Amino acid sequence: MATKIFVRERRKVEKGEKKPRFRIVGVSGSDVKIYVKHIRKKELDQISKESGAGIVYLEAGKGHKNGSGQ
Repeated sequence: MATKIFVRERRKVEKGEKKPRFRIVGVSGSDVKIYVKHIRKKELDQISKESGAGIVYLEAGKGHKNGSGQ
């Protein structure tokens, strides 16, 4: 089973804000352990590249303004 990291965009982050933009929702597989709740896209990409884990961007739920799920 391939390792996957499930993330979604945080809702309370404003454009241009210097805070991590993504929230880790879960990890499947046993190859990667992540100890943070919020993470930057660049950090997420580096973890994915080094570990071989795939990234799954979850779509926004109800009430999300822009609806981008990437």
